[in-house]
Amino acid sequence: MVPFALAGAAAFAVALLVTWLAGAPDDWVEISLAGLIWSIPGTLTMVVHDRNRKRRRALTHPEFTVTG
Repeated sequence: MVPFALAGAAAFAVALLVTWLAGAPDDWVEISLAGLIWSIPGTLTMVVHDRNRKRRRALTHPEFTVTG
């Protein structure tokens, strides 16, 4: 799920850049900025969750290996 969250953050960053450079209404710029700001803690939360899930899985299933 982390790649999807990163893609969403990138989409909000592009939307922010486009709306800012195009002189779009202030509401659009603020919405894309808010989406980018809120995507940061959401993505970090998902990264930590995945890391902890892999650690728990390795403890309960020793034959489990993480590749990549």
